[in-house]
Amino acid sequence: MPKRIVAAAVVAIALAAAGAAAAAVVTHQSSVSTGTVNLHQTKLGKVLATRTGKTLYLFKADRNGRSACYGKCATFWPPLIVTGKPTAGTGVKAKLLGVTMRKDGKHQVTYGGHPLYLFKLDKRAGQTKGQAQDFFGGLWYVVSSAGRAVTKTTTTSTTTTGTTYTTTTSPY
Repeated sequence: MPKRIVAAAVVAIALAAAGAAAAAVVTHQSSVSTGTVNLHQTKLGKVLATRTGKTLYLFKADRNGRSACYGKCATFWPPLIVTGKPTAGTGVKAKLLGVTMRKDGKHQVTYGGHPLYLFKLDKRAGQTKGQAQDFFGGLWYVVSSAGRAVTKTTTTSTTTTGTTYTTTTSPY
């Protein structure tokens, strides 16, 4: 009888370990993409996004096409990781797409030489809550189809009896 109990305990431990490993893989894959980069309409205009419309950002602290975002930074700004070759969706220039190797050997999608990231607080397609944020040693910007940082914010103008008032508001 004790052998059966020990065997059952070993099986239970093995299943629990396998489940924990599978959960770790699923959690880590949150930034793994099919590799398709699209344009998506936001308050800042058409910007790069994932296939599901999640906004993509560049990090001004990155140098020479290499990511400077690791550890806690990558928790808030998950890199767009791809297995295989990234593909250009509508309005995206295929010649500007590429990959760069991260320290862990994974391939991060680049556009115009800039590594691409998601922002943890963007929960829905088209949100741009990471725009112009200054965290982890640099500024974060959405990316245009030309591969450049979009540095503008939304602007509205109001005219009252010949006087024009311009109000610049944050996109979030």
